[in-house]
Amino acid sequence: MSDNYIVSARKYRPQTFDTVVGQSHITTTLKNAIKNKHLAHAYLFCGPRGVGKTTCARILAKTINCESPTAELEACGSCSTCISFRDNTSFNVFELDAASNNSVDDIRELTSQVRFAPQHGKYKVYIIDEVHMLSASAFNAFLKTLEEPPPYAIFILATTEKHKILPTILSRCQIFDFRRITTGDIVGHLQGIAGKEHMVANEAALHVIAQKSEGCMRDALSMLDRIASFTNGMLTYSNTMEHLNLLDADFYLQLVDNMLAQDVAGVLLKLDAALERGFEGDVILGGLAEHCRNLMLCKDDRMARLLDVPGEHRKMYYEKANQTPPSWIISALNVLNEAELGYRNATNRRLHTEMCLIRLCFLLQVVSGTSVNTAVADEKKNYSNVGSSVPPPAVSTAVPVPPAPSVAPQVPPARQPPVEPSSAAQVSSVPSSPLPALPPTDTKPAISSTVHENKPVPQARKVSLNMIDDLDDAMKNAATQLSSRPTEIQGALAAELFEQYKQELQAAGKGVLFSQFSLMKIEVHPPDEVRIVSPHELTDTYAREQRNHMIDFFTKHAGMTIRITNEIREDASLMPEENKILSKSEMYEVMVSKNPNLAKLRDGLGLQIEF
Repeated sequence: MSDNYIVSARKYRPQTFDTVVGQSHITTTLKNAIKNKHLAHAYLFCGPRGVGKTTCARILAKTINCESPTAELEACGSCSTCISFRDNTSFNVFELDAASNNSVDDIRELTSQVRFAPQHGKYKVYIIDEVHMLSASAFNAFLKTLEEPPPYAIFILATTEKHKILPTILSRCQIFDFRRITTGDIVGHLQGIAGKEHMVANEAALHVIAQKSEGCMRDALSMLDRIASFTNGMLTYSNTMEHLNLLDADFYLQLVDNMLAQDVAGVLLKLDAALERGFEGDVILGGLAEHCRNLMLCKDDRMARLLDVPGEHRKMYYEKANQTPPSWIISALNVLNEAELGYRNATNRRLHTEMCLIRLCFLLQVVSGTSVNTAVADEKKNYSNVGSSVPPPAVSTAVPVPPAPSVAPQVPPARQPPVEPSSAAQVSSVPSSPLPALPPTDTKPAISSTVHENKPVPQARKVSLNMIDDLDDAMKNAATQLSSRPTEIQGALAAELFEQYKQELQAAGKGVLFSQFSLMKIEVHPPDEVRIVSPHELTDTYAREQRNHMIDFFTKHAGMTIRITNEIREDASLMPEENKILSKSEMYEVMVSKNPNLAKLRDGLGLQIEF
């Protein structure tokens, strides 16, 4: 590397108006002002960082002092004034950093220099950068000079925070608002620089740099230099994403494929891999929301111009968008938006992110009108694939909703679940809250967690403007049906179900479990708790092992959600008769019950029992 190495942001800094990128509305106005000799005495350049405010100020200062400007009103670059400006030896251009020279004394020194006319050239130009950093007293000391400067003095103020400047200063300046540079303009400029520096740069890689820079050309050039050093001048999409530590489009495409296939295990494993690479949950949620937005834009050709992705990725996005139901995309954006809002307040942020992705896995069942029972069956079998490390969703008493009068979802035969007319719940809107929990069922069909790439996804019905009204009607019907369902378990029913459960254990040949359960008793604590009371720790161990099965059994037969709790309570009534330790009086009573003549003998002989 050469000892005179200069970073690209300085080496390729624009020297003429024509080389300024993305600010044609500014450069054209300034050139016309020079042409018509309508130069103002004070300009205010405001806008985001790295978009060319100071650069345009320098070009303007050089151009108005050029001795022989070109026909396009650009500085010639060869006269003595241009050469002195290039070598930073010009006495006509003064640059002041207001961040470090913000006192009244600094402004007084500047105004004292304004009184002297330029020795060479036509104008003395004062460029004050970050002018919003001046103190209030410094602004006030600057007011009079700024309002009525000498005819040869021009002030160019630059700032990133216009709202911090006093209104009295704003009223004395011509204000030019610089805008963020578009991604396309940045990519084109980076391609030109890559060619001059003999780099091999993929367009997709430059597009990622442009997006990451957020409209700031200086940041884009800095990233280009850094990645070129990292890759030795060979910029590809993969190594650019690796160096910038970003999740590429393939990650989100595969994640959405897993969600549409209801592969909970695959989704959680991908999330874990991303977290292991150091990504935060909010970054993943935000990236997934941006990906869903891009898929939605691909649904309509009129929105195609809003799709800000590399050109070589557009075909892939259009292909995936055709496989993704629009109702799922809109619902997913709703769920992700709520998850992002709640992420900061979440105590366990990883679990918060996981639960959001799990909801998205089962979102297709809601928006495609799958029956409630079938949806619960699918949900349970997916959790059986995940294992005990994934907590099951909360169970509520949601009931099927009557079918809405709309077009039925189009589902391929291979993925068509069995739906009974009486229990089909067709939901045709976007949920604005987490997915409703569903009652469990004992149906446990197997499901494959394998993700098939590019496999067509069941198409949900189209989203219409009446879908929100349909959802309101459906929720009202559901609330009406909920009122007729049991909300409290009765003691007699609980006792009967407990006896049935023990009989099923005995019928299944589980004698050990049956004998242990015979030692237990139950207590009902309204509205939904059934407590299993065990006489000792060994029996309680068997009760806890069977708790999940008992929850399913009680919930299925009671028609409502049941909570099973366990308690160890030493109670002699729960112990077997042969194991009881009897007192002397109890032993006498037992003997008398077996042989009544014993009581006659005691009375006839006048015997006294020692207690």
